[in-house]
Amino acid sequence: MSHPAVDPRSGPLVVRSAPVADPGALLSLLPPDDAYAWVHGGDGLVGWGRAAELHTAGASRFADAAAWWRDLSARAVVRDEVGTPGSGLVAFGSFTFADDAEGSVLVVPEVVVGRRDGVTWITVIGTGIGAVPALVAGAPPRQPSGATFADGPVDSQAWQQLVAEAVTRIEADALDKVVLARDLVATLDEPLDVRAPLARLAADYPSCWTFHVDGFFGSTPEMLVRLERGLVTSRVLAGTIRRTGDDTHDLALAGSLARSSKDLEEHEYAVRSVADALAPHCTNMFVPETPFVLHLPNVMHLATDVTGVMKDGASALTLAASLHPSAAVGGTPTAEAVRLIAELEQLDRGRYAGPVGWIDARGDGEWGIGLRSAQVGDDGRTVRLFAGCGIVADSVPADELAESDAKLVPVREALS
Repeated sequence: MSHPAVDPRSGPLVVRSAPVADPGALLSLLPPDDAYAWVHGGDGLVGWGRAAELHTAGASRFADAAAWWRDLSARAVVRDEVGTPGSGLVAFGSFTFADDAEGSVLVVPEVVVGRRDGVTWITVIGTGIGAVPALVAGAPPRQPSGATFADGPVDSQAWQQLVAEAVTRIEADALDKVVLARDLVATLDEPLDVRAPLARLAADYPSCWTFHVDGFFGSTPEMLVRLERGLVTSRVLAGTIRRTGDDTHDLALAGSLARSSKDLEEHEYAVRSVADALAPHCTNMFVPETPFVLHLPNVMHLATDVTGVMKDGASALTLAASLHPSAAVGGTPTAEAVRLIAELEQLDRGRYAGPVGWIDARGDGEWGIGLRSAQVGDDGRTVRLFAGCGIVADSVPADELAESDAKLVPVREALS
């Protein structure tokens, strides 16, 4: 079911992209409201305003969004002087994890500023030709204050019991792996200016993709899929160990992670699910035999980059739909794991662990998995933080709780 707030049949969007001088940090350009972000290592896209948007839900949410985007793109009048992925007509999007949840959205901003490979551009979008705004840093964001944190409806002790129950189901050969999530609720003194945690996350985690779409924000290490001029890439993360801050000890931990049969098994499930989902769309696929260890400030992950060449003309959004949910956020076999999540988890994930990113009119785009993330409540003062762990036969509940705490660190610190 879809609810377009702006109907493309009311008239075509007029779009112009042009190069501009580098304005500095992209996130510093954002206003407090109606702001969108997808930045990685200083490059990426930011936007503000709403030229068009689609709200959708249900099992057909991806197909409905893809159809709406094709129609909107076909009708748009575009003058693109840049010609790079992310220039021209662009939408930011975020989709729910579950089919029965509300909240999936595509938004076309009125202004988009992008930077990649040393080139910066601005895109202006509307129903007519508007003036190009001056790109200057806005007032510094208001820093969050007074954050207090409490368990969500399922406290840490109860969550460990859910993990134990999941292990029992796995040992009974019901499935191989299931990902269980938990949430933490932050309460602030005043409504959150989301630009503050975005800046903190981008600074602290430059190798992750820092994002914000409609109150859902975070810094994900996991690229669900990137489509760029026919090349498809997906980064798979599964298998995690917490860093200690001691470089020598962390190096030893990285070695133990790379040899851990439990983590290697979990990782293999995730890689296989991604490769199987991409295979119908790709030729010349490359799936490395062994993962590498991705070092982040708070944790280390087993990681594998799966690549291929597009053969059927699918868009980045269509690819994201075919990959969701992967074993990394659902489990293996995925259908059985998702059913067990619905039975055991007692959590409305919302857009946590769903695809988040952007798409342009050519179909190129980047969609990450909405991890290391949080949802701002309607009052602006309440923020729900999410983390999940892959549970397999030899998972230990206390260890999984510690892993989830480590995954909550980025957003928790960004709110403190």
